[in-house]
Amino acid sequence: MPADDSSNIHCRLDELLEARGMTLTELSRQVGVSLVNLSVLKNDRAKAIRFSTLTAICNALDCEVGDLLVNPRPA
Repeated sequence: MPADDSSNIHCRLDELLEARGMTLTELSRQVGVSLVNLSVLKNDRAKAIRFSTLTAICNALDCEVGDLLVNPRPA
Protein backbone atom coordinates (compact mmCIF):
# COMPACT_ATOMS: atom_id res chain seq x y z
CA MET A 1 0.00 0.00 0.00
CA PRO A 2 1.52 3.39 -0.95
CA ALA A 3 2.24 5.89 1.79
CA ASP A 4 -0.36 8.60 2.17
CA ASP A 5 1.17 12.06 1.64
CA SER A 6 -1.53 13.79 3.66
CA SER A 7 -1.06 14.27 7.35
CA ASN A 8 -3.44 15.14 10.12
CA ILE A 9 -0.66 16.87 12.04
CA HIS A 10 -1.39 20.55 12.59
CA CYS A 11 1.29 23.08 13.49
CA ARG A 12 0.12 25.66 16.01
CA LEU A 13 2.99 28.06 15.29
CA ASP A 14 0.70 31.03 14.59
CA GLU A 15 -1.14 30.63 17.88
CA LEU A 16 2.05 30.21 19.90
CA LEU A 17 3.71 33.23 18.28
CA GLU A 18 0.64 35.37 18.95
CA ALA A 19 0.41 34.23 22.56
CA ARG A 20 4.04 35.22 23.10
CA GLY A 21 3.89 38.48 21.14
CA MET A 22 6.60 37.23 18.80
CA THR A 23 6.85 37.59 15.02
CA LEU A 24 7.87 34.90 12.58
CA THR A 25 10.87 37.07 11.68
CA GLU A 26 11.99 37.21 15.30
CA LEU A 27 11.61 33.44 15.65
CA SER A 28 13.58 32.96 12.44
CA ARG A 29 16.48 34.99 13.85
CA GLN A 30 16.40 33.17 17.19
CA VAL A 31 16.38 29.65 15.79
CA GLY A 32 18.42 30.17 12.61
CA VAL A 33 15.73 28.84 10.28
CA SER A 34 14.69 30.77 7.18
CA LEU A 35 11.38 32.60 7.03
CA VAL A 36 10.43 30.46 4.04
CA ASN A 37 10.97 27.20 5.96
CA LEU A 38 9.11 28.50 9.02
CA SER A 39 6.26 29.61 6.77
CA VAL A 40 6.03 26.15 5.23
CA LEU A 41 5.82 24.68 8.72
CA LYS A 42 3.32 27.30 9.90
CA ASN A 43 1.03 26.63 6.94
CA ASP A 44 1.01 22.84 7.51
CA ARG A 45 2.89 22.17 4.26
CA ALA A 46 6.03 20.66 5.81
CA LYS A 47 6.71 17.03 4.97
CA ALA A 48 9.40 16.68 7.66
CA ILE A 49 11.19 18.61 10.38
CA ARG A 50 14.62 18.02 11.91
CA PHE A 51 14.67 17.25 15.60
CA SER A 52 17.23 20.03 16.07
CA THR A 53 14.86 22.53 14.42
CA LEU A 54 11.92 21.29 16.47
CA THR A 55 13.98 21.60 19.66
CA ALA A 56 15.14 25.11 18.76
CA ILE A 57 11.58 26.27 18.02
CA CYS A 58 10.26 24.78 21.25
CA ASN A 59 13.08 26.37 23.24
CA ALA A 60 12.46 29.79 21.67
CA LEU A 61 8.72 29.55 22.30
CA ASP A 62 9.12 27.94 25.73
CA CYS A 63 6.78 25.11 24.81
CA GLU A 64 6.67 21.36 24.41
CA VAL A 65 6.49 19.53 21.09
CA GLY A 66 2.87 18.61 21.86
CA ASP A 67 2.03 22.31 22.19
CA LEU A 68 3.43 23.01 18.73
CA LEU A 69 2.35 19.91 16.79
CA VAL A 70 -1.09 18.44 17.38
CA ASN A 71 -3.08 15.65 15.82
CA PRO A 72 -6.68 16.86 15.95
CA ARG A 73 -9.14 14.03 16.22
CA PRO A 74 -12.19 14.07 13.98
CA ALA A 75 -15.42 14.82 15.82
